[in-house]
Amino acid sequence: MTHVKKWIALLLLLLLLPLPALGEGEQGYTLKNRELLYTYDAETLKYTLESCKVNGTKCYLTTVWVQDPARQIRKAISPWHKALSTADDLAAKIPGAALVINGSGYVSPAYPEIPENYPGESADYYYTPLGSLTVVDGEVLRNLEGVPYYGLTLEEDGLHLYAGEDNEEVLERSPIQTWAFYEGCPMAMDGVDILDHDWPFANVRHIRTIIAKLQAENTYLILTATSIHGLTLVEANDFLLGEFHPEWIFDLDGGPSSALIRRKKDKKKPVRLEISYSTQKIVDVMGFTE
Repeated sequence: MTHVKKWIALLLLLLLLPLPALGEGEQGYTLKNRELLYTYDAETLKYTLESCKVNGTKCYLTTVWVQDPARQIRKAISPWHKALSTADDLAAKIPGAALVINGSGYVSPAYPEIPENYPGESADYYYTPLGSLTVVDGEVLRNLEGVPYYGLTLEEDGLHLYAGEDNEEVLERSPIQTWAFYEGCPMAMDGVDILDHDWPFANVRHIRTIIAKLQAENTYLILTATSIHGLTLVEANDFLLGEFHPEWIFDLDGGPSSALIRRKKDKKKPVRLEISYSTQKIVDVMGFTE
């Protein structure tokens, strides 16, 4: 009986022990092999590029700070309603870009789906970004009346996330640029998970480009999940919320559209990091400059 009592006491003690901060399942993710690959350090722009594994998938973590977001976060877009472009060609349109990622989802003959509340037909939106509102360098290229906006804006104080906002209220904030994807792509707001966990798209492992606003001023985190296994949006959300506690999280276009292009400080030519074997043409990019 004495031995039995000891085993019971030991079992109770184990049950009372706190779970580890990065539990293998309780948090919904695992983080391993985090390694610093490159640091870019300038007076107005700083970023670190790391590799890691999240749930067995090779990922890149890029943390970027800009002094003046309205000036230093840039957008380059393909010819409106005419064609798509490679991420490299779009990156070349941003002078001095030190870091460039893919941006909006888009409509094309290969990807013709549009939300049910968009007026007109798919062909009316070919070779343009998704989103009821499109702003490029302060010019409004699209404003679908009565269709709420889901996506990012660049404003004077930095990037903002909107989930179902009235377009006119967004425009009152004088956005400089916009980036948008599916309506379900806002993943977290005010530090709270708002992702629809029953959405089939959110539960498929795939290449991902996800951006989050960190608590520090003018600081953003980009999670790039590569093609080895991919991540679901649910896994990515659990990981980012559990590890970094960001203000908001948004899923940019992914799959073969994903791109991560960086330039070393002493080099002129940017380099694309290996994410997938595809160089699929896309509609726009987001760039960070000095």
